[in-house]
This record gives sequence, structure tokens and C-alpha cells, in this order.
Amino acid sequence: MAGNEFWLALDQLVATSNLIVDRPKGSPHPRYPSFRYPLDYGYLQGTRSPDGDGIDAWMGSLTDASVTGIIVTVDLDKRDAEFKLLLGCTADEAQIALATHNRGSQAGKLVERRDTGESTIHD
Repeated sequence: MAGNEFWLALDQLVATSNLIVDRPKGSPHPRYPSFRYPLDYGYLQGTRSPDGDGIDAWMGSLTDASVTGIIVTVDLDKRDAEFKLLLGCTADEAQIALATHNRGSQAGKLVERRDTGESTIHD
């Protein structure tokens, strides 16, 4: 059940962190104003990702804001790789978030959480 332990650990991290939505749905990106966020986007306060900032998160419309998946990203312009949490995202919302990371110099993979604790990976 190692797969389930991974998801449960992420759930615990989310449950013990403050979620900050600093880019609400429809708001422009600070450096690229033509880009509008398709979902609420923010980070877990008091956590750290590879870029030194808090762990990023996309928030969906489900009332249960548990971890529904992650998106693993590579950005060639920034020369970094990290992951984004999907919190309470429907399958359609997860695909919307993934499409955001599969454009320009970025590439992403979606890892969806299954009820069994297993994962499914999508391009």
C-alpha cells in the first residue's frame, strides 16, 4: 500500500497547512497579463518546493478539497521541475490545469489519485 501512503501523506500536509489563493480564477498572471488563471491557484503556506517557494496548488470545485492528483512539471525557460497539487479537482478541472502546463516551454504529466491508492498517469 505504498501508493496509498503517498496520498495520505499529501492529505496530511494539506490538512496541516494554510492554503493561500493568491491568483483567483480569472485573474491575470503577474508577468504575462494575457494569461488568465482557469482555476483558483495558490500555495501551501509554510511549505517549500524545489523553487524555494510554497508548494503550488490548483483548487477545483469539489466540496472535499483533498488531494485528487498532482501535476509534475518541467519548465525549460526557468530550468526547473516541480509538482503542483490538485485539490478538490474534477477530472475536467485536472485536464484544464494540465493544459496550462503543456504549453510554451513547459511540459507536464498528470498523476491522478484513485480510490484504491493507485495512480494513473496522463500526458
